[in-house]
Amino acid sequence: MLVLTRKVGERINISDDIIVSVIEINRGSVRLGIEAPRQVSILRHEVYERIRKENLESSQGISTDVVKAARLWRKKE
Repeated sequence: MLVLTRKVGERINISDDIIVSVIEINRGSVRLGIEAPRQVSILRHEVYERIRKENLESSQGISTDVVKAARLWRKKE
């Protein structure tokens, strides 16, 4: 992990087209601005982890859900 010290107004280039700017520093928090192409997905870590978890759960539950649906369908007939 690269650890940097930046002041308000200073920027970090991640690549030619991704720039992170320090917008504001308050007690215990930092506001960052991120400039990136629209096709680059930028998510807070907790949102990313929730999406990843839900995708994993849904990929593991497909066969079970199909079996349950088939049983319910048979009961209706």
